[in-house]
Parts: sequence; structure tokens; C-alpha cells
Amino acid sequence: MLVLLVRHGATEWSVSGQHTGRTDLALTEEGIAQAVAAGPLIEGLLEGREPLVFTSPLHRAAHTAELALPQWPAERVDALMEFDYGNYEGLTSSQILERDPDWDLFTTGCPGGEGIMQVSARCDSFVAKVERVGAGRAVVAFTHGHLSRILTARMLNLPASGAASLWNNTASVGVINEHRGKLVLVGWNLCAY
Repeated sequence: MLVLLVRHGATEWSVSGQHTGRTDLALTEEGIAQAVAAGPLIEGLLEGREPLVFTSPLHRAAHTAELALPQWPAERVDALMEFDYGNYEGLTSSQILERDPDWDLFTTGCPGGEGIMQVSARCDSFVAKVERVGAGRAVVAFTHGHLSRILTARMLNLPASGAASLWNNTASVGVINEHRGKLVLVGWNLCAY
């Protein structure tokens, strides 16, 4: 099994560093260019295999999928939506830490939004779906910054908090492949721009 996790292209808030959970922002011109550029990178990683393609239903991820892989329609999956930041939606990490100096997204979650266990459960449900329908196949999932990091940790059978050690740029690709019967991370934060 090959799994490619693609973060959406740039939005106004990803550029400004604002946490963008459920606010459904469009891609910027740069984000559109990033999404188009990601297409050949993804195609190269697929090495001619026909992928199963999934996307978050949020516009920025779904639009990235349409631009990067227009020949492969993506199934929208709610489990791939970004972390619900609740009261912290639209704030930068610095602004959040001014309010709560002990805040850590990967351990405490967000008041009025999701906790790490809820997001981990969503990721686990997607992993189970991939195991059911994607065994022996190539899977491409278009998602979001924090969600893709947590999903990567869960696919590797690591605790969700392990995602704190990963960083990914907009329109970057993470590559998970099967090695000796186990999923392993073989590429991370690959960018075509």
C-alpha cells in the first residue's frame, strides 16, 4: 500500500499563521499555483498506479485535489477535515499562548472545539477505511496541516501527540509506504514549488 497525504495549497490564513479549522477559505493565487505544481509530483510518486483519491470536504482541500489530479475524482470524507479550533479559530499560536501559556494543541486541544482524542478517533476511522478499500492500492488524501500530521502519526501506529514533531508546508506531500508488512514514513514535506 502507498499512501500520499497532501496538505492543501496556501490560503490567506495559512500565510498569516492563523489557525484555520472549519472556516472555509479559498486558495490564494499562490495556493492555486502550488496545487497545480503538486500534480506532477504526485503523479511521479504514483509511478503509473491508478489511485483512490479522498479529500476533506472543505473547499481549500477539495480545490487542491481538483487542481492537482483533475483526472481522478476525489471522494469527500468528513474525517479528513481540519482540527476544530473552536474558540481559537482565526488566532495565531502567539495570540493563543497570550491567553493560555500552557496551551499545546497536541495535548490539550481547543476549548469550544475538538480535543486531541476526538481528532485521533477521526484519523483512526479514516485509517480503517483505507485498510478496507485501499489494501494493495495507491491512496491519495488531500487534507490540512494539523490533521495530516496527526493522521500520519496514527497511520504509523504512533500516538497522536507524536504529530507535534512533524511540520508540513502548504501543498506538500507526505509519503507512507508498506515495508515488511508495516506502514513506514518514506517521504515528508515534499514540495514541487
